[in-house]
Amino acid sequence: MRRGAPELLVGLVLAVLLASYVIYTQNVVRELRREALRSSRMYARVFRAQSDTSEGAGTQALFDLSKSIVEQGVPLIVTDSAGRPTAQANLPPEVASDERAVRAYVQELDRQNAPVVDSLVGRIHYGNTPLVKWLRIIPGLQAATAFVLLLAAVSIVRSRGDAERERVLAGMARESAHQLGTPLSSLAGWIELIEEKTPDTATEAAVAHMRADLERLDRVAHRFERIGRERRREQVDLHALVDRTTAYFRARVPTLAHQVAIDVAAHAEPVSVAGDAVLLEWALEVLVKNAVDALAGRGGRIAVSARRRSGGGAILTVADDGPGIPRDLRTRVFDAGFSTKQSGWGIGLALARRIVEENHGGSLRLAASDRGAAFEIILPG
Repeated sequence: MRRGAPELLVGLVLAVLLASYVIYTQNVVRELRREALRSSRMYARVFRAQSDTSEGAGTQALFDLSKSIVEQGVPLIVTDSAGRPTAQANLPPEVASDERAVRAYVQELDRQNAPVVDSLVGRIHYGNTPLVKWLRIIPGLQAATAFVLLLAAVSIVRSRGDAERERVLAGMARESAHQLGTPLSSLAGWIELIEEKTPDTATEAAVAHMRADLERLDRVAHRFERIGRERRREQVDLHALVDRTTAYFRARVPTLAHQVAIDVAAHAEPVSVAGDAVLLEWALEVLVKNAVDALAGRGGRIAVSARRRSGGGAILTVADDGPGIPRDLRTRVFDAGFSTKQSGWGIGLALARRIVEENHGGSLRLAASDRGAAFEIILPG
């Protein structure tokens, strides 16, 4: 996730939540004002009926009061002593038209409020107004807001901490690469001196391997320099990448007892992708090194290939005929810190997957195989 994205996402969620809360409270305030207005009008009608001595004034006042009750939206059912509904107001449409439904709805109103008993009228069953129902949501809404704010705070703190750690680690990696430059240059000079002083066959072979190791150390130093940098997009020849990686390991695997053979599939056609050659070589070396370790003490074969995908892009495959990975551990092999080797750090496959997925938009997976283990790096075109 890009720097600042967690804070932006959390801020957006909070803005939406707070905006909805403000709109909701404004609606509640408007309903309370309407309720106060209706109550004031009802009191005014009662006082006017008390001062009006004309015939029918009391009846008109009662009619106005019943109208005000309907306007308030209070669901109400009046029943006689036998429990038969005699009057009703503000019931849901599906209830108001069915007498059985009205009788059943009486129990629903009684669960909301205890009925009022009048010796002349009967029992008055009433529920809550829509305003009361909405007001009951406020505590839950406030609790949800507080919970989201807490999660947002935790998320921001964690994201900032992770970003800071990544910046520190990237800085340490680049500084390490810089520090390696001086001894590497010195070693290159010493190798040239050895070549000049002792030009025999055995020494030349040893010096060739030493120079290969020196070149690899130089590439490793460049890898550390790439950590934390912007993505590099250049055409990478995957066949050349495979040849260079396998040639390095061939010179360093057992060739006598417990022989390990590294095979490369024939190059039928050029295969190249857009990416970072330094990082892709790093990911491929992780897979080959793991295959070599899996065959240690028993010998076997490792097959490495690069081929085009039918839908575009390419696939790098590293397969061995070793003991394979137990089924119950196959879902954990890419977890950072997980390793089946006692001396392993458990970061190789996690690093390789990150290089493939985050830097190249591809995927690294453990493929199905009849024997041993097979890993596939799938790269887009």
